[in-house]
Amino acid sequence: MAGTDNTVADDDALYVLTAVLLTPAQFPSVLGDDYPAACAALGLEPYAEGYGLVLGQDSDGARWTVVVDDVSLVAVAIASWDCGMEYDLSPDDRSVVCALPGWPLAVAVAAPGVAAPHDPAPDPDADGEDLSPLSPPDTDVWGPAQRRLGADAIALQWAVWREQIDDATAFAPTGGDDATGADTSAEAGTGVGPEAGPGTGGHAGAGAASDADTHSASGAGAQEPGSEADSETEPGSSSSSGESDAGSEETAGAGDDAGAEAVPAGPADQDTPLSRTHPGVRRALADAHAYLDTPPPPGRIRSSFAPGDARMIRADGPGWSMVARTDDIAFMLLDEVPGEIMTVGRGTELPKLLRALDAIAVRPS
Repeated sequence: MAGTDNTVADDDALYVLTAVLLTPAQFPSVLGDDYPAACAALGLEPYAEGYGLVLGQDSDGARWTVVVDDVSLVAVAIASWDCGMEYDLSPDDRSVVCALPGWPLAVAVAAPGVAAPHDPAPDPDADGEDLSPLSPPDTDVWGPAQRRLGADAIALQWAVWREQIDDATAFAPTGGDDATGADTSAEAGTGVGPEAGPGTGGHAGAGAASDADTHSASGAGAQEPGSEADSETEPGSSSSSGESDAGSEETAGAGDDAGAEAVPAGPADQDTPLSRTHPGVRRALADAHAYLDTPPPPGRIRSSFAPGDARMIRADGPGWSMVARTDDIAFMLLDEVPGEIMTVGRGTELPKLLRALDAIAVRPS
């Protein structure tokens, strides 16, 4: 792929490694709570049609992110790679919006026959005004990026997390309805990874893979017309959206004591039938309910396919991320409770809230 005058030289090929979509319904959630925030992280205007992000290396091994407006082409390439098929992703020069130095996401592949991935050298003709290279958000320390990645991981591995919560607990009627009517429970425990069983707290660890690890080309080659892609892929660590990954899990109890802090639950507490409601969960549910009156920016609420007639809901807000199924319970991650996954019981009003959120959510086309 030839670059534009603000990126890779015209006579230089880009070795395509992977690609991701940047649209209101599907974007790397590690970049922001919603589509406009993700675009702002890359210095792009949040156009409704969205973009495709093509990540690769030039012939010197430098990292580049090429932004294209041919979203359909990138979507076809991703779908082909996900099916194990090769696809020569070579967008037309006319579809290139810009090219940015660096990668905004971690990529677990490298082009063969060139130097190891590195940031491009500063342009000596730019008079110090060239763009700073993009780099993935730090997910080693708990914060908004890691929280969103964790929620994405639960969405992708819903069955793994859900099977750890027994229906008697998840659907038990309680008196702990919050402002939205949903029964909430939060038990901060010590369980780590999907193997954490009922009664232990789930933990969203730092070994989270970025969205780019999900859609890697079957090979990486110089993307000039007619060329083949061929590279070695290192297994990516599991993570978070979007749409990337495996996380870990927390148990649900019935909610009581609306203002109480979460009660730490160690292995000895695994049989504790109830946990106290975390105030952060209540605030998050109140924020989500407020979205029904004041719709948030595009992409703040996203709806995707789930088995049966259900939908998978991913919603984010200040300090919180939620993943839920419209026919089931919800999981909540909070900035204020590092690494822990809160469980929101079904209750009487949660189904109504989830259906209402689904009605205003953006959906993949």
